[in-house]
Amino acid sequence: MAWTWIYQNEDGSPSPSLPPEAVVTPFPNQADAEAYIGQTWEELLAGGVQAVTLYEEGHEVYGPMSIKPAE
Repeated sequence: MAWTWIYQNEDGSPSPSLPPEAVVTPFPNQADAEAYIGQTWEELLAGGVQAVTLYEEGHEVYGPMSIKPAE
């Protein structure tokens, strides 16, 4: 199975700018995909990504989920 992230604005629309590190190969499992976001959310946010949606084999699992820090 392949797990992938879609990078978005907070409203769910596609993010207009993606940092180079946002282009990744699919993850083998959900835990690896979530660990990636946990490790890179600050760089993604700095690159213009505001939210993410997780997909498994093309089926939405959850999202859009904001990656902005809680206020």
